[in-house]
Amino acid sequence: MAQYFYDNQIRRFLVQFARIFSNWYVTKGTDPNGNKILIRVPIMYGDQSRQASNVIANNSPSNLPAAPLMSFYISGLEYNQKWMQDPTFVDKTTVRQRAYNEDTRTFEQTQGQAFSVERIMPTPYTLRITVDVWTTNYNQKLELIEQLGTIFNPGLELQSTDNFIDWTSLSTVFQESLSWSSRTIPQGTGNPIDILSWKFYMPIWLSNPMKLKKMGVIHKIIASIYKGSDITDMSDDDLLLGTRQKITPYGYKLLLIGNQLQILPAAEPFYPSNVDLELPPSPDTNIYWSGVLNMYGQIRPGISQIWLENPYMDTEIVGTIALNPLDDRVLIYNIDPDTLPQNTLDAVDMVVNPLQRGPGAGLATAAIGQRYLIVESIGGNSSTIAWGNLVANANDIVEYNGTNWYVSFDSETSTTVQYVTNLNTSVQYRYVNSEGVWMKAYEGWYDQGDYSIVI
Repeated sequence: MAQYFYDNQIRRFLVQFARIFSNWYVTKGTDPNGNKILIRVPIMYGDQSRQASNVIANNSPSNLPAAPLMSFYISGLEYNQKWMQDPTFVDKTTVRQRAYNEDTRTFEQTQGQAFSVERIMPTPYTLRITVDVWTTNYNQKLELIEQLGTIFNPGLELQSTDNFIDWTSLSTVFQESLSWSSRTIPQGTGNPIDILSWKFYMPIWLSNPMKLKKMGVIHKIIASIYKGSDITDMSDDDLLLGTRQKITPYGYKLLLIGNQLQILPAAEPFYPSNVDLELPPSPDTNIYWSGVLNMYGQIRPGISQIWLENPYMDTEIVGTIALNPLDDRVLIYNIDPDTLPQNTLDAVDMVVNPLQRGPGAGLATAAIGQRYLIVESIGGNSSTIAWGNLVANANDIVEYNGTNWYVSFDSETSTTVQYVTNLNTSVQYRYVNSEGVWMKAYEGWYDQGDYSIVI
């Protein structure tokens, strides 16, 4: 079976050419107020043949041809050998799409599919087009020439398609010659419609079909420090296959506070434990993210990521990164909330030492629903004036019910991992009875090998 291919390539150039001559106006008398009446001059495809004249006259000899009017037609198509280039040349390029969400009908910030495109060298031609301007009086012709005559100086560019892969979509329209009038020596008493013939030419290229290949071979390149031996470590194929490198710069450490990641020197000893419930201060260092990241490639805001391996979590914390324009030592880190642990307990208002502060004594007056995480035991021989008759252990969470304070979470009887957020600092804490201490759930220090940069 013979192959058939038709892509309307010449037709698209004709359509764009017709738009050049669309929406031009001439005057047709004045209204009762003396204002000029403007009429739009239509354009259609067809030459001065009898068939075109019959169409204009609605196939009736009693109808006069409508004017003013512009018509155009192909007067020649020539192979242009001087524009010919290597006919065996094949251009190869890669196209990467943004991911498209079918549910929301919007493009997302991540990459979608990738394709390899092979384009064969197109064939050059010269397309010649004649425009006939039909007018009923001399002034209409002058009006159209004055409007159109200035835009081809020396030529006017047009584009047959908005497909950026199509390397033949651009062309230029040049004016070649102009025949002012179709009238000759008058014969009889008739007044035939005057026709101005305007000749143009444009270089065009006719292309063969492109060869399109979908990319999908290499899953991921693992470089630098690689922790783990199971294939499950190579996860997250939501982005393009073969477009990512997973990297851990040797020796450097990280500090995560809120949505900011600071890179820290490798030579200095590791920083204090994350058991401290308060956020650590940001060290004054001279290591800049741009210098580190440029060794591996250019980051793409909203796409490039950093994965944090928290030793107390089964999965990695994932977030996209972007350079901080105000401080190159700090990255803006937008964490995917689905990769964070979920709270198992209601949030607490504050972390307090009950031996030093109490309701109305360094804290707000007791109110229903107030919750505090305490770091020291109270009751028995301790001074519990501000807390009434409350007896609680360190690491308990106490709550006020409107009458008394009571233990809402008993740390000594808990058998599962618990998570809670401090409303005062927005820090999430984690507690395991076997460890006997609350600690920050994910914020704090990350040692070398505990994180990966995904370009």
